Amino acid sequence: MVTLTAPETLETAAPAEAHAVVDLSGAPVRDLNQALHNAADGQSWTVTNPGGKHSLAVGINADVTVTIEGHAGYYAAGMHQKGTVTVTGNAGVGLAENIMSGTVHVKGDASQSAAATGHGGLVVIDGNAGARCGISMKGVDIVVGGNIGHMSAFMAQAGRLVVCGDAGDALGDSIYEARIYVKGGVASLGADCIEKPLKAEHLAELAELLSAAGRTDNPADFKRYGSARNLYHFHVDNSTAY
Repeated sequence: MVTLTAPETLETAAPAEAHAVVDLSGAPVRDLNQALHNAADGQSWTVTNPGGKHSLAVGINADVTVTIEGHAGYYAAGMHQKGTVTVTGNAGVGLAENIMSGTVHVKGDASQSAAATGHGGLVVIDGNAGARCGISMKGVDIVVGGNIGHMSAFMAQAGRLVVCGDAGDALGDSIYEARIYVKGGVASLGADCIEKPLKAEHLAELAELLSAAGRTDNPADFKRYGSARNLYHFHVDNSTAY
């Protein structure tokens, strides 16, 4: 195990297969991220004393494992491409924004706009997520163990959002082809979002997503929501004649 605490020691990443501990009480976030960008596949990292600092573990492009022991601030694990990032506490605004692949797991709660614009990968939030969870999602899978706030999955284009608690107002507003599964209640549905039948194929994919998130919920207890597809098409009544 290699312990990295000062900026000069962070400039060279730990050797492949090694485990590095980075104490953010004595090292800048910029140097942590640079070391992670220089990392090799197979490495593991533990980040101590994160102190709610912003932009932790962003832009990772190697198959590494990073554990942040405590709370993370804004945009933790943003632009994530490979490997796994785990936050043992809570995460601020914009968790895993624009995630491409890999896994991001928060064991506490996440603030608003979690996994916004995500193209792929899996984001797991064991607690609650704030407003606008999964807005404009483009292929990411999101599993939330608790509740989500209003305007979640706004303009969601592709991917799956699983909510094991309740959903706030305007769920799935202006949704495209993303699939939403909610176990609890929904305060209200947004424009063009409707409840849809929960077929065998949906039960199977939901079971897979719940298993990947380490959950044991019964897929049959969920309801599915998606696009009514009325906003896809031109309607003459919505035009203006000149």
